[in-house]
Amino acid sequence: MSRGKKTVERVTQLMNQPEHIRNIGIVAHIDHGKTTMSDNLLAGAGIISEELAGKACWMDSDAEEQARGITIDASNVSMVHEYEGKEYLINMIDTPGHVDFGGDVTRAMRAVDGAVVLVDAVEGTMPQTETVLRQALKERVKPVLFINKVDRLINELQVDEMEMQIRLGKVIDKVNKLIKGMNEEMYNAGWKLDAAQGTVAFGSALYNWAVSAPFMKKSGVSFKDVYEHCKAGEMKALAKKSPLCDCILDMVVTFLPDPLVAQKRRVGVIWHGDINSPEGKGMYNCDPNAPSCMMVTDISFDPHAGEVATGRLFGGKLKRGDEVYVMQTAKKVNRLQQVGIFMGPTRVEVPELFAGNIAAVTGLKDAVVGSTVSSLMDMTPFESLEHYSEPVVTVAVEAKNMKDLPKLVEVLRQVAKEDPTLRVNINEETGEHLIAGMGELHLEIVTGRIKRDKNVEIVTSEPIVVYRETIVEKLESPVEGKSPNRHNRFYFILEPMPDHVVELIKSHEISMNQEQLERRDAMVKAGFEKDEAKNVKDIYGTNMLLDMTKGIQYLNETMELIIEGIHEALDGGPLADEPVQNLLMKLIDVKLHEDAIHRGPAQVIPAVRSAIKAGLLLGGDSLLEPIQKLYITVPQDYMGGATAQIQSRRGQVFDMTSEGDTITVVGKAPVAELFGFAGDVRSATEGRAMWNQEFAGFELIPAGMVKEVVLEIRKRKGLKEEMPKPSDYLA
Repeated sequence: MSRGKKTVERVTQLMNQPEHIRNIGIVAHIDHGKTTMSDNLLAGAGIISEELAGKACWMDSDAEEQARGITIDASNVSMVHEYEGKEYLINMIDTPGHVDFGGDVTRAMRAVDGAVVLVDAVEGTMPQTETVLRQALKERVKPVLFINKVDRLINELQVDEMEMQIRLGKVIDKVNKLIKGMNEEMYNAGWKLDAAQGTVAFGSALYNWAVSAPFMKKSGVSFKDVYEHCKAGEMKALAKKSPLCDCILDMVVTFLPDPLVAQKRRVGVIWHGDINSPEGKGMYNCDPNAPSCMMVTDISFDPHAGEVATGRLFGGKLKRGDEVYVMQTAKKVNRLQQVGIFMGPTRVEVPELFAGNIAAVTGLKDAVVGSTVSSLMDMTPFESLEHYSEPVVTVAVEAKNMKDLPKLVEVLRQVAKEDPTLRVNINEETGEHLIAGMGELHLEIVTGRIKRDKNVEIVTSEPIVVYRETIVEKLESPVEGKSPNRHNRFYFILEPMPDHVVELIKSHEISMNQEQLERRDAMVKAGFEKDEAKNVKDIYGTNMLLDMTKGIQYLNETMELIIEGIHEALDGGPLADEPVQNLLMKLIDVKLHEDAIHRGPAQVIPAVRSAIKAGLLLGGDSLLEPIQKLYITVPQDYMGGATAQIQSRRGQVFDMTSEGDTITVVGKAPVAELFGFAGDVRSATEGRAMWNQEFAGFELIPAGMVKEVVLEIRKRKGLKEEMPKPSDYLA
């Protein structure tokens, strides 16, 4: 593949010129044309042949992706584009559009500085368009817009030239409205999309043509020409005159920032260390001579090289044999065995990699997705990667043959490392292995890969819904936890966490990573007393511990054990052993034995754990169930079938919008009721429905159902089949 070899040489030469680098992500709703466009960009850059472009789905290298025709994993490629006589290195990540694989988009956004947002000209902005835009803006990744499938407007909807421009204008307005609503400051600072300026392109990824205002001057192709060529079916001629690759990559080079510009804006948002430290200055200035600082955004397994960690190098440089450390793990040296870049499915070794690039390295044994890797032994880690959705569906997995059990445990650990949106729970005692994922498709893909790629025959259970537990009412009097030896006592008041504070914790506006004064001010602003705000001891998920005691001897040295006991109680609540959320705990009094031997872990942890669990039951512990928001677009005649499908599943319809002869029904329903929804919606609408869903958080389960659901879960988990009582925990 001499063409590929030549590209690698050009890529290597440009790596240490950050002003000539663009790191971009291709993001969109499912089926809006990301992978087809990526293929055409690669063909234009000379990596694959033009005949294969759009058919090869070169970035979908996995057999499962090709069989289903969707992108499952984000994949990276580096290519070179020439613009105004200069060469530019484009590091591109093609991301999935399906809601179940949204975690890949979240991770990709950390690695890139700019995003090409694709929107289907006919469908317009969709739920996932909104989600990917929000993820990009949260990471300060600058968007440009490509409106795809313009040929469909002309040939399928038969719109005239004027109507076409009106429709395209509406799409731009809608995307701008989303950007303004999500981050008005950036919108006003030049992130507003403007077709006249050139931050919007129009075209057809399938037929390999695109136009934008600046590119029209260059190519001489006007909107009138576009309309006439589409009408006459002369797509090939249009692709020759105005090739997609040149139009899009010109837009990327002109309007998306290089790492020197982007890192000055992004580092303060994704890293909370001292900006004047050597590593802070190095990342701020994208300096190759500073300490190396890399954020791992993906881990994959290579059958020959083992674990490959991909990530963004913000500072310093990396080469084979370098010794680096992974933050927040044992301070063991990890020696880099290979340093390279990804060209789609193949990994190419390079002598060294410089700040501002996306690296693929082997030898990082201790790294997981989200790890901070540095040549320094101690460095403030990057802000953790938070995906907006949570795992809501679980399957139990067991090995078909007992001899495969050790291999299955190893494979599950690998799978958890590769995909951090999965939660893998390996219970050595019961032998039950649980995998929780974003949805049925997510789990289907993961379990399929365990069988296919890891060669482990497994049996999976029916999907089970993941619930959460929470307190409903504030306790009127403190709950007491006694240690087994009766010498230590802990008194807690428990209450529900206010909703607005839960949101502040989720958005990291209140967190344990903040300076104490910054956190105190944020909490006072949120309505806490000053005395409470300065005594936050722990935030665990959306739960918080406040220490409201005064002058208790030995409490400081016992606090770590108290927090450990609380974590154990919150990991599995008393009702159904499901995780607890939205709980505010106030420690108001403590009695401790003066002899350290009598207040060790075996005394403190059980006392605190039982106090929290009993307190939850006394405060009316209840279950929260995951909810999905549903969007169903159907012809008007089938609207009844669509709304009936939502309502028959304990769902609610709260909006309907019509456009032409189609109606979009917006509603929500519990995940527990949505198994088999796809087939039922197809039947009810004779296959005419297009539907999407997105995670809409957790809501309290109807009171009448709590007992039935709790007993069902307890039975499945092998717990006592009766409703628990506070006295079970209060000795």
